[in-house]
Amino acid sequence: MNEPAPMAQLSAAAGALRNWSMLASLSILGLIALLCLIGPLISGHPYDQVYRDYVLVRPSLFAHPDWAEVEEAVSAMARRMHVRIEASRDGEIRHMTLEAAKPIDPRALRAFERSDLFAPARIVASKDEGRRLAIDVPLKRTLFLFGTDANGRDLFTRVLIAGRVSLAVGLLASFVALTIGVAYGAVAGYAGGRIDSLMMRAIEIIYALPFIFFVIVLVMVFGRHFVLIFAAIGAVEWLDMARIVRGQTLSIKQRDFVAAAEALGATTPAILWRHVIPNASGPIIAYLTVLVPRVILLESFVSFLGLGVQEPLTSWGVLIADGARNIQGSIHLLIFPALFLGATLGALQTLGDGFRAHGLRSR
Repeated sequence: MNEPAPMAQLSAAAGALRNWSMLASLSILGLIALLCLIGPLISGHPYDQVYRDYVLVRPSLFAHPDWAEVEEAVSAMARRMHVRIEASRDGEIRHMTLEAAKPIDPRALRAFERSDLFAPARIVASKDEGRRLAIDVPLKRTLFLFGTDANGRDLFTRVLIAGRVSLAVGLLASFVALTIGVAYGAVAGYAGGRIDSLMMRAIEIIYALPFIFFVIVLVMVFGRHFVLIFAAIGAVEWLDMARIVRGQTLSIKQRDFVAAAEALGATTPAILWRHVIPNASGPIIAYLTVLVPRVILLESFVSFLGLGVQEPLTSWGVLIADGARNIQGSIHLLIFPALFLGATLGALQTLGDGFRAHGLRSR
């Protein structure tokens, strides 16, 4: 008689663990969404700004430039300006002395202003008829938390901008698939008969079309455009939703409350909207939590192949493709977008499993 008690305790522990995992997943998703929303606004780097002096910089918690970078930049400027430069090593304002065989044109100092390391230089003293200049050059302090890419763009900002694109595609394409799939499946299941058979045969025909071939055709006809991602993904991801809703509708329309609504003269759209779809909302929500990560992963795969968003806009798939091309020398280009994508997909998958478990338990 006391044997069911341990099973009940195990079930309660599993339910509590599932609730905690769902809460953790929601927290991770909220944090990632918040970072993607406000992170680019406070990073201090536009996502498309190129820092020519900071190409493939490694991740760091310390601001650039360090002395080695300053020394390398000063040597490059000395070669371009055909002068000899002596620079101090300390302070935010570097004191430099320029020497040349001929008088130095002050306009040549604009090279410091065009650099990513220095602010505009100021002449302190001029000697030997302009052949020797003493200048003060302030440093520009720049922080790259995730490093920079092969074009010298801040990876932290680009990862967050890519998150905006990937999450937007996932949510919007899933909403399109939800709208089309629910409407199509509910109509097919409630109509039944030949209409149902015809609508299901249409779904099977679309299933037979290779997705990548469909995307390539869209790109060849309309060119590469951000909207094509929504069109391509939305054209195929509603199929499973339609079949799920159709199956639920076939079961729900046999219920007494649907027969009562028909007897009272309710129209078909009213029955579908007020009775069928609300009672099928459990499986719809459970599948939607699975659909969102599928869409995000599909968009990343399409962008990885070069058929998705185009430069300078980016997504996690584009960044992962760039990281794969530079994996030997700059592995950070692959690690950070892969971490964000993996964390998002994992949190969404855990959330979906929790919703499905709650749905099964409620039955």
